[in-house]
Amino acid sequence: MPERGSGAIVVVDYGMGNLRSVWQALVHVAAGREILVSADPAVVSGAERVVFPGQGAMPDCMREIEVRGLHQAVLDAAASKPFLGICIGQQMLFEHSEEGNVSGLGILPGVVRRFPASRMVDAAGKRLKVPHMGWNEVWQRRAHPLWKGIDDGARMYFVHSYFVAPTDESCVVGITDYGIPFTSAVARDNIFAIQCHPEKSSPAGLVMLANFVAWKP
Repeated sequence: MPERGSGAIVVVDYGMGNLRSVWQALVHVAAGREILVSADPAVVSGAERVVFPGQGAMPDCMREIEVRGLHQAVLDAAASKPFLGICIGQQMLFEHSEEGNVSGLGILPGVVRRFPASRMVDAAGKRLKVPHMGWNEVWQRRAHPLWKGIDDGARMYFVHSYFVAPTDESCVVGITDYGIPFTSAVARDNIFAIQCHPEKSSPAGLVMLANFVAWKP
């Protein structure tokens, strides 16, 4: 996963989580394209399009973004080029998180909330575990180019204890039910972000990544 020139699809590396699976999935769907994993703000700034994934706790992720000098590069990418947020890369786009009571990047309006323990039961009354881990359905709230070729209600892979709660309903493009209905995908202008892991959600996830590679917002 070398770092080379500009014009690439860049996966932002801020030290949180193994990003190799994201890189491998993009290489699989973007034949012939340069796919980089980089912690260099200049490489992120020179990218044609940016993928912002990650795993871990929100306070740690926000700290590492600052320590590595990536904050402004991520803000600029989200303002100017095709941008895909994955898992906590979706959560960090919002203003504030209950996890650690920390501020996010503030790119999208809303907060990040923990699944409420009192409502973690399924239709049969069985207790649901947190984190929400495994396959679940994603229901499309409105059309979007990244949904092309993906069935409404397609099952995708989740691992999380927190979810985004946008204050602007117009940005909600996908919902999922786990004890409660929660926002699982958001979009605005050149930004698309999803709570699940498309790189682990074959075949629908690979279709989504291929759509991102071809997307011209």
